[in-house]
Amino acid sequence: MSAETDGQGRLYIPKDVREKYGEKYHIVTYEDRIELVPVADDPLAAVREAAGELRDASVDDIRADIEAEAKAEAREKGDDR
Repeated sequence: MSAETDGQGRLYIPKDVREKYGEKYHIVTYEDRIELVPVADDPLAAVREAAGELRDASVDDIRADIEAEAKAEAREKGDDR
C-alpha cells in the first residue's frame, strides 16, 4: 500500500486501515524511513489487555517464568549458564 501527501502535507490513511488501527498514530522517524504506530484511544486499557494474565500473577511467579524461559533459550543455543 502506498500513499502521497497533498499540497499541505496531509497524508490520507485509507478507511480500512483507520478502522483496523484507529485514528491516532505516533510518527517514528528513522534515517531511511518513517513508521506510523497506532495509539490506543484508552492507553491504560491497552496496557491492561496486553498484560493479560500477568495482572493476577505474583512478582515471584513472573520472575520464575522469565527465568525458566531464559534457561530454555540458553539450552537451545547451547549455553549452559
